[in-house]
Amino acid sequence: MLATADALGRLLDAARQVDARERVDTLDALNRVLAADVTSPLDVPPMHTSAMDGYAVRIADLAGAGEGAPVTLRVSQRIPAGHAAEPLAAGTAARIFTGATVPPGADAVVMQEMAQASDDGRVAFGQAPTAGEWITQQGADIRRGSVILPAGTRLTPQALGLAASVGCAQLEVVRRVRVAIFFTGDELRMPGEPLEPGAIYNSNRFTLRALLAKLGCEVTDLGIVPDRLDATRETLRRAAADHDLILTCGGVSVGEEDHVKPAVEAEGRISMWQIAMKPGKPLAFGAVRRGGAVRDEAFFIGLPGNPVSSFCTFLLFVRPFLLRLAGVTNVAPRVYSMRADFSQKKGDRRNEFLRARVNASGGLDLFENQSSAVLTSTVWGDGLIDNPPNHAIGAGEIVRFIPFSELTR
Repeated sequence: MLATADALGRLLDAARQVDARERVDTLDALNRVLAADVTSPLDVPPMHTSAMDGYAVRIADLAGAGEGAPVTLRVSQRIPAGHAAEPLAAGTAARIFTGATVPPGADAVVMQEMAQASDDGRVAFGQAPTAGEWITQQGADIRRGSVILPAGTRLTPQALGLAASVGCAQLEVVRRVRVAIFFTGDELRMPGEPLEPGAIYNSNRFTLRALLAKLGCEVTDLGIVPDRLDATRETLRRAAADHDLILTCGGVSVGEEDHVKPAVEAEGRISMWQIAMKPGKPLAFGAVRRGGAVRDEAFFIGLPGNPVSSFCTFLLFVRPFLLRLAGVTNVAPRVYSMRADFSQKKGDRRNEFLRARVNASGGLDLFENQSSAVLTSTVWGDGLIDNPPNHAIGAGEIVRFIPFSELTR
């Protein structure tokens, strides 16, 4: 069995970025991956702006303020945000509002609380400001010609706002990754169907479809495939035709009714099988030929059928693989060092991923039943403890914790 780090390394080394690109409206680009750098065509802000409601002044005109009587200036103009500013005449002040253009000639803004306006159109200042006070300089946020979002960036809401701030109405992005998914098991039923003896509801279909949707994939759901080698091979051929990845759930173990592995070997190749992790040992990776061509292939990943196993292996292996196909440069989740508020006297020979949640004191509690069939643990928990092989955990020990929020975004 491969170590988890080695297995992930093999997957990421094999991943080839989708080479097709398209332009989409920035408003519709959430979670898409940039195919080209976004370079700013302008400074942001594009002019000097006021950071406060107040008065734009020439510091030289307030040289005597604070040494006795206040200095009084005539208000020569009023500048709301979005309006042009005239040059500031010497010996005058400009009423100005947050975000408005600082008039040429002004070198400071006095906030309105530090000035005293009168009804005759004049304003008094009790002290002189410092140079540049309450002025946001042109280009303080972004300089013209700078790369604000590099290629490979997955576009978050804030990234879309940043692109819009420099006037990008459209963005060049990588085509969505196309995933075909199917499920094996004669025992599987869909919610709403009668549940005969020996049958179970197909929870994995709902979990995996939702995870793929969050990653922005274009998904073809081929449903539940009968537990037969011929049916599995035919479905693989269909799935390979126009998809980047074929994802299956169930049938990758070594039982007599587990047909996925021999079907993939017949239609393509298996290059990796069985990972030294718990839950999730029977994970298969390979490729399926398209139309009989030797070098034209769709990637294949086969997940185990147990619900927690399929969930964890998707998060730890499929997610980074799909992100790499989409062109994302940094696919590793952030890992946090946190205190274990429990003890586990015996470690497993495999790398364990334990469902845990953060308690009120900032430590981690462990879900009592870590079975790969207990899906409630994934809802109760906040994430996974990455526990090395053969390692017992003592109360108070610092462990590696990967939040679900890092693994499902």
